[in-house]
Amino acid sequence: MIQIFVTGGTFDKEYNFVTGQLYFHDSNLPEMLDRGRCTLDVNVRTLMMVDSLDLTDMDRENIAHNCRGVETKQILITHGTDTMQRTAEFLAGADIKGKTIVITGAMIPYAFGSSSDGFFNLGSALAFVQTLPPGVYVAMNGRYFPWDGVQKNLSTGYFESV
Repeated sequence: MIQIFVTGGTFDKEYNFVTGQLYFHDSNLPEMLDRGRCTLDVNVRTLMMVDSLDLTDMDRENIAHNCRGVETKQILITHGTDTMQRTAEFLAGADIKGKTIVITGAMIPYAFGSSSDGFFNLGSALAFVQTLPPGVYVAMNGRYFPWDGVQKNLSTGYFESV
């Protein structure tokens, strides 16, 4: 089984057409898995629904605690892209042994339809979490990166190796 932890981020943001603001309602993950005809054995649990810029180290400890507390060896975390690498670094130092943890997100909300990269990133991350050895990784743009070998290029919006 693959454990999916939802933490919020652009992946799950909705758009208020009246005010023009983005907000959180419910996770889009169940719908995405259904629409993608996913046949994997997954368990989806929402830990929080926050913008990653608002994540604290206490939130990161909550994520680590949940990673330690599940029996499965395959964990996927949906996360905002702004601090994804920081959370990956925190988890790498959190004494979580023998588990493959893949963190993914989206630059454009799933609610925006076909312009969102969320569907692609989710599918890629699901494949990576099943095939990579234990460790902490970031999966974006069809690629995976070790936690200490990735950065978000703020000029292009793509994740790249460091």
